[in-house]
Amino acid sequence: MAKAFQVDIVTPEAVIWSGEADMVSARTTEGDIGVLADHEPTMAALATGAVTIHHDGKVTAAGIHGGFLQIFKNQVTLLTDSAQLTEGGLEAARQTAAALRDGSEEGQPETS
Repeated sequence: MAKAFQVDIVTPEAVIWSGEADMVSARTTEGDIGVLADHEPTMAALATGAVTIHHDGKVTAAGIHGGFLQIFKNQVTLLTDSAQLTEGGLEAARQTAAALRDGSEEGQPETS
């Protein structure tokens, strides 16, 4: 059994998910990252995409838009502009992330 570590997905409005996990996968601006226990300390910018959290024999997926990922002392924190848990797995999380991105761009002023 894999060693568990703490994971938190946090938006400005709320903590979307918090608990222990065996593995986390996320998309950063440099590419995809997989995190297991005892990962080296890391700070990365998050790209719009899916996050998967493997815990208790289950997988929880979320769509996220922007933010930062911090890994330090067996704790992973995703500080994100917006996030939403999904029921449909990885593909649903990707679609949710795209919707979050498109929704945030609608409120942005046009530039010329």
